[in-house]
Amino acid sequence: MDAKSRIEEITKLLERYNYEYYVLDNPSVADAEYDRLMQELISLETQYPELKSPLSPSQRVGGMVQDEFKKITHKRNMLSLANAFNDEDLRDFDKKIRDVLGVDKVRYMAEMKIDGLGISLVYRRNLVYAATRGDGTIGEDVTSNVITIKSIPSHINEDEELEIRGEVFMPKKSLERLNKEKEKAGEPLFANARNAAAGSIRQLDSSIAASRGLDAYWYYFVNAKDFGIRYHSDALKKADELGFKTNPERRICNGIDEVIDYIAEYTEKRPSLAYDIDGIVIKVDDMDVYDKLGYTSKTPRWAIAYKFPPEEVVTKLTDIIYTVGRTGKITPNAVLEPVRVAGSLVQRATLHNEDFIKDKDLKISDYVVIRKAGDVIPEVVRVVKERRGNDVKEYKMIDVCPVCGEPLTRVDAMHYCTNPYCDAKRIEGIIHFSSRDAMDIEGLGEKVAEQFFNQGFIRSIKDIYDLSQYRDEIIALDGWKEKSIDNLLAAIEKSKENSLEKVLFGLGIKEVGEKMAKTLSRIYGNIDELGTATEEELLEIPDCGPVLTKSLVKWFSNEKNIQLINDLKERGVNFKYLGSTSKAANSYFSGKTVVLTGTLSTMGRKEATNLLEDVGAKVTGSVSKATDCVIAGSEAGSKLDKAQALGIQVLNEDEFLSLIK
Repeated sequence: MDAKSRIEEITKLLERYNYEYYVLDNPSVADAEYDRLMQELISLETQYPELKSPLSPSQRVGGMVQDEFKKITHKRNMLSLANAFNDEDLRDFDKKIRDVLGVDKVRYMAEMKIDGLGISLVYRRNLVYAATRGDGTIGEDVTSNVITIKSIPSHINEDEELEIRGEVFMPKKSLERLNKEKEKAGEPLFANARNAAAGSIRQLDSSIAASRGLDAYWYYFVNAKDFGIRYHSDALKKADELGFKTNPERRICNGIDEVIDYIAEYTEKRPSLAYDIDGIVIKVDDMDVYDKLGYTSKTPRWAIAYKFPPEEVVTKLTDIIYTVGRTGKITPNAVLEPVRVAGSLVQRATLHNEDFIKDKDLKISDYVVIRKAGDVIPEVVRVVKERRGNDVKEYKMIDVCPVCGEPLTRVDAMHYCTNPYCDAKRIEGIIHFSSRDAMDIEGLGEKVAEQFFNQGFIRSIKDIYDLSQYRDEIIALDGWKEKSIDNLLAAIEKSKENSLEKVLFGLGIKEVGEKMAKTLSRIYGNIDELGTATEEELLEIPDCGPVLTKSLVKWFSNEKNIQLINDLKERGVNFKYLGSTSKAANSYFSGKTVVLTGTLSTMGRKEATNLLEDVGAKVTGSVSKATDCVIAGSEAGSKLDKAQALGIQVLNEDEFLSLIK
């Protein structure tokens, strides 16, 4: 047998074994046999590289590194779903459908709403591409990462073009494993499975995606009618036959009462599932009526997503500890008996300030109800007073900094450490400077920053750029290897090229947030021009109020801050704005308040917003009398109607593009 035929034979075997193991959970061969075939395939592909396919089973471990993701225009828009929050919403949804169809009862398919990342796959026997949802019209080509998910077929037994959509997600076990690894490495933990899945799929190095333990379920056979399929339930059966992994928890429901019973059942089962869900999706099963039921500009009228209320659990408040922020703000935090909430283990929750604790009547050793705000941030909801015991301790706010011991100052509801040399403030400043929204130095997270500070490697922001001199000492530390320190040093070097707004935000100037940093950078162009601005000049900038201007002028009048800028310049950090300044652009949109509505065919909403902000426009989300201009794409809705009623200028996409140049 020649090499080409043997590679094809092994590929078919490995694809079948992957399907049996990862989809059917019923392997027919031992791991050793699978590994033997994989090694033979890799050996043949090494000898005959011209026969190696990007869809080969050997590529399931990743290895492709890209500079950026290509854009892909979806063949059909990836729409969102309208939400239901209670039985009344569901019955209203059902009534509208029955009224349009003129029937007494509708057959629905109810499915898990998995908390992951929406992906579209297109096949012409082989996988052509995998794309993210993006803005619904244009997504990103993430094929090299998606193909590392072993439950996804790289080939199907179907000659006609096929599109199927689903959700890539991170199972709970994978998230726990990754967070243990991150904790050991001193890196920030993933907040939840959805963020972890989305971050993994958007890695430029596919080997990282391959290491994350992702999986996927497929829930919508987009062009099923091209295959003579009428019902959504039958389309999912066909997807099963073709080798796609579909969710076995789905159920056909005859009428809305059965849907409501299904939701009640899975509200109870939710914690026992191997993956996170944040609701249930309900679809009309008969796809022949979809066009009759119609669509809004963003959602189909034949489907709805029931969203679970925030999950609340009870645990014990064992202590209250304090953290010191980069501005010196003292934040009390609840130490909780560990408990799982909405997919992750919770041991801490912010208590905001002294007044919050008193308003909630919290005492140490109380039992408290906690939940995740927006399914992300743990918060204490209330005390379970009926479980309050005799061992509770009254809460008393500290009056000195828990790190440096200096007296605290209360401003409004907050307490502050005003000692400029407080170690905690300096560490927090380093963490903030390195964070994603600032200089984006991957690998220099909270625990690493604290470790390096305590070791004396980084005592201030400027020391980040001298870290290479401690390379040997860092490798000697537990948990550090040559590759990890090389990656960190490369990320530090790359951060020198950031635009001004990144470093300006990273400097942690009080009142200067991410958006204001970009506005100031765009207007002044470089740090030296900004540093000489007066309060009067700054007050002329939209959204730049007196508190911010005083803070900014005060910061630039401090000689130590000017020295810090000079130190960073000496180390090669860029302090120029890399976009076009609003002074230089002299754009039609400069100084105008603009609203975007509908879908643009040439770019996403975020890209259009960035373009407008780069030429001095203020982009807002709602139309009012203060709006100067509305840019309307396809399927523009109520914002366009309101703009026309108010007599506000409306530009179509071509007019917008001609004026933005």
